[in-house]
Amino acid sequence: MLLHEQLRNYRLLLASQSPRRRELMTGCGLPYELAPRFDCAEVYPAGLAAEEVPLYLSRLKSEAYPAPLSGRDILLTADTVVVLDGEVLGKPRDREDAAGMLRRLSGRHHTVVSGVTLRTTGRMHSFEARTSVWFRPLADEEIAYYVDAFRPFDKAGSYGIQEWIGYAAIERIEGSFYNVMGLPIQKVYVELTRFLNE
Repeated sequence: MLLHEQLRNYRLLLASQSPRRRELMTGCGLPYELAPRFDCAEVYPAGLAAEEVPLYLSRLKSEAYPAPLSGRDILLTADTVVVLDGEVLGKPRDREDAAGMLRRLSGRHHTVVSGVTLRTTGRMHSFEARTSVWFRPLADEEIAYYVDAFRPFDKAGSYGIQEWIGYAAIERIEGSFYNVMGLPIQKVYVELTRFLNE
């Protein structure tokens, strides 16, 4: 039985305000409902390795979800970070911060890591995906154009691969393209299938 048919017996709740995650869930044909917005302080231990942050935060978001789950609910939470030189590049504070991040990424390789957690009333399962991304060197005027035209202030690492910068500046990737967009949807499909059939 196909996954979307199995999910008819469940209510898949996507706890994310990201339009890109919604687009990916819809594109994959997964029937879901958007969970109500809730607050979660995305704070992680200071000694945690950068690559482990998104998995930690996806679990933290899952545990912070305030509404009780019913017996047929599956809650999906996720977090995505850009890692460069062992440091997390999160969402930029402002224009200057965004431009600074892009200057650091220019001409270099970095890793995009997503953590995803699935939770029901009785079980929790977390997994991650990693994608390597190579930027060609960027001119300051290109960085300024991208930041001003696309305002990537809600994006980890200050860029969206599906926007102009992805077409014009990313030389290659190894791993899931959709992971860089914000959700490793193929792995979500596989892990969700496994989760339902265990």
